[in-house]
Amino acid sequence: QLQLVESGGGLVQAGGSLRLSCAASGPFFGAYYMAWFRRAPGKEREFVATIGADYSPYYADSVKGRFAISRDNAKNALYLQITNLKPEDTAVYHCAAVLGLITTSPRQYTYWGQGTQVTVSS
Repeated sequence: QLQLVESGGGLVQAGGSLRLSCAASGPFFGAYYMAWFRRAPGKEREFVATIGADYSPYYADSVKGRFAISRDNAKNALYLQITNLKPEDTAVYHCAAVLGLITTSPRQYTYWGQGTQVTVSS
């Protein structure tokens, strides 16, 4: 089983920055498409960003220009650099993994971390 563990969340003032990490345990990490999703209080889970094995990123319109997804296959790690945080970014952020395809649909992802809380104060 592929295990994913997120870290790096916290309480940040609006306009601040955070770097979220997702540590993966298991084989063939480099073959997985990886993604970040978030779930805000009282809202549905939404797509944030994804990155393929070729390191090409794709972002939701709401986070373009502020979020940067990256991966280090040698370290079995996924990252999300967030700048200019806004109160609406407050959510639990999850990393997810899937083999064989790139997608923004959470239903397609096979493995999930438990999430890390990001809280942005105004």
